[in-house]
Amino acid sequence: MIGRSAAIFSVDEIIIYQDLQKQKQTKDTNLITSILSYMETPQYLRKHLFKIRPELRFVGVLPPLRTVHHPLSSHVKDLVVGEFREGVVMSSNKKGTFVDVGMEDYALIRNKTLPVNARVTVKIKRLKKTLEGYTVTRDRVRKYWGYFVTPTELTLGKVLRKYSFDLTIATSKYGKPFLEASKSLAKRWKTSAKILVVFGAPMRGLYEVAKQEKLSLDNIADFVVNTFPVQEVETVRTEEAIPVALGILRMFTG
Repeated sequence: MIGRSAAIFSVDEIIIYQDLQKQKQTKDTNLITSILSYMETPQYLRKHLFKIRPELRFVGVLPPLRTVHHPLSSHVKDLVVGEFREGVVMSSNKKGTFVDVGMEDYALIRNKTLPVNARVTVKIKRLKKTLEGYTVTRDRVRKYWGYFVTPTELTLGKVLRKYSFDLTIATSKYGKPFLEASKSLAKRWKTSAKILVVFGAPMRGLYEVAKQEKLSLDNIADFVVNTFPVQEVETVRTEEAIPVALGILRMFTG
């Protein structure tokens, strides 16, 4: 649910922070990171980038993202010059680097040596005789190109101190109802390039998380909003809160 929500609402990065009480427990972090990373990786690259491991034994039931960087075609005849493909470096020789971009043939990146098994973004520049391309940074792709997963051993407060965000929005049932905050939030949103939306842990809301770190949530977040003003259940699970909050906030990008 989290992976699908991230893709639907064009999330660039998912940061997994630590609950202070569970800061030394990495099992959950590793599991979440592995599954979210697996989902984001195009199907044709998974065999190269993921080894068989117990935590991935049920990945067959995961819903596909069906984003632009997860194309279904594997035939060169369906490619067009200028198209972008995600790839993984297979080998290099004097001609350059050969990259698996999910086609019958590897794409040649001429006069460039890259580390084997590195994941790269390739722009196709030639189709006839030899499939060729060149590597680009993801910001060169104007369409949504997936999310990064960033696991960290830092707690919430330390994450906010380490990373620089133009706007931080915390979600809590004790926050201000979204409609009351929407006008002020909309103004900040328009002038913010890097926006963070924060969600609590499965067993603790953000006010509890912040209190454990001896912090005030109202001081470390620019806005604390309640996206469930009428909540008919005792708790809303994190994976349920994420698509609702992102869907409401998406109205600011229209």
